Amino acid sequence: MEEIVHRTVEVNGIKMHVAEKGEGPVVLFLHGFPELWYSWRHQILHLSSVGYRAVAPDLRGYGDSDAPEPLTAYTCFHLVGDIVALIDSLGVDKVFLVAHDWGAILGWYLCLFRPDRVKAYVCLSVPFRPFLGRNPQQKTVDMFRALYGEDYYICRFQEPGKMEAELARVDTGYLMKNILTTRQTGPPIFPKGEYGTGFNPHTPETLPSWLTQQDLDYYVTKFSKSGFTGGLNYYRNLNPNWELTAPWTGVGIVNVPVKFITGSVDLVYTSPGMKEYIHDGGFKKDVASLEEVVVQEGVGHFNNQEAAHDVANHIHDFITKF
Repeated sequence: MEEIVHRTVEVNGIKMHVAEKGEGPVVLFLHGFPELWYSWRHQILHLSSVGYRAVAPDLRGYGDSDAPEPLTAYTCFHLVGDIVALIDSLGVDKVFLVAHDWGAILGWYLCLFRPDRVKAYVCLSVPFRPFLGRNPQQKTVDMFRALYGEDYYICRFQEPGKMEAELARVDTGYLMKNILTTRQTGPPIFPKGEYGTGFNPHTPETLPSWLTQQDLDYYVTKFSKSGFTGGLNYYRNLNPNWELTAPWTGVGIVNVPVKFITGSVDLVYTSPGMKEYIHDGGFKKDVASLEEVVVQEGVGHFNNQEAAHDVANHIHDFITKF
């Protein structure tokens, strides 16, 4: 895609696939589930055209990066260790960080553990609070289990092999289309016993304007090869992560300037209590260096793709301050 360079680097004991383009200060993009470096294709082209070196890896367990077999190889320390080693490999001390979904959670961990490596952070979709300094089993999962029953997706991701077996019942193309085009608000719910229509019961017959068949085919090719276990293992380490990060309980983000961008119909933003946390002071209390919150009207969870150019402009406007 327009001279994006692909290479493999050795970081933190694994081989990581990296896509990059441009010269200048580094903007590092971290994708979520179930995504790839490709989710940032538009932002890579935009930022590289205005004087930045845009870098987007396939995270551990995804795409063309290594996917270690042990479940214990996917803790927050392993994942953040990959990112720090990747920054080292780029030959820079600090990066502008942009991240979405699970990448956003890793971004918060990076700002918490190694703020010395981040100039500024543009976070998409997932604010600081989820799973950080709180027991997800006793707090977050129990709350959603009470609201939605045993079908709540984090509950069901926990058992190795169970969700993989359900996802394998349907075509990968349908699965990716189902997830990427969802407009359902609130946390995603998988039907109990079989995947069925997934968490998007209104999967469109035709693709939306922001997602081409070529885009979908890229995801299908990569996930058909790698499967989903690597990405699911991030969820399966929620409880270990809570235990490992006990020393940071109650610690917020202070030294990294932050801009937060979400869609008005994002499934995280519309989850119970999330709007109140973001807008009524809780988010700012936890992230003292939060400078701006942007809500994109009518945009769903995958705003880095659905509202790609708007997101790219927001990123550029923010990082030019530093």
